[in-house]
Amino acid sequence: MNHDRYGDDYISGILSGVRTIAIVGASPREVRPSFFVTKYLAEKGFKCFPVNPGHAGREIAGCATFARLSDIPEPVDMVDIFRASSAAGGIVDEALALTPLPKVIWMQLGVRNDEAAARAEAAGLKVVMDRCPKIEYGRLSGEIGWQGVNSRTIDARRPSLSGRGIQRLSLRTGRGGPSA
Repeated sequence: MNHDRYGDDYISGILSGVRTIAIVGASPREVRPSFFVTKYLAEKGFKCFPVNPGHAGREIAGCATFARLSDIPEPVDMVDIFRASSAAGGIVDEALALTPLPKVIWMQLGVRNDEAAARAEAAGLKVVMDRCPKIEYGRLSGEIGWQGVNSRTIDARRPSLSGRGIQRLSLRTGRGGPSA
């Protein structure tokens, strides 16, 4: 599979098909991305299992934390990796030792390990690299947009201004919203 680009159907199929997520490298620090991704996914109804050996037995974002993937007391559908690319191979190997196997290996923004991805895919797992499930869920559900507007586009640039410098903020037609 080409891991440079993923179609919306592939990502939405994954996110709608998983219920339990192990978040490897989760942090108890509220300012860390792994914390707010864990919290967000839990609030969206996913059962999250933070994995961090230094915080095992405690809670992260209201979820019980485990030292290793193998310590989680129930099967996980997805393993979300918040560790360096160089550590992803070992985490994938640990995931491949689970019974039953997870359905998905997800490597966070900035995390890519093609060799580990190939091993996971050879075992029948789906793989996503260099993406964030929180961002993808928000984008595909219509939650993310400029100033809360459902634009279905994530972009750091301000939208171009129409007319005399006043941005027209309205729902677009054809997406189930009212016409402008």
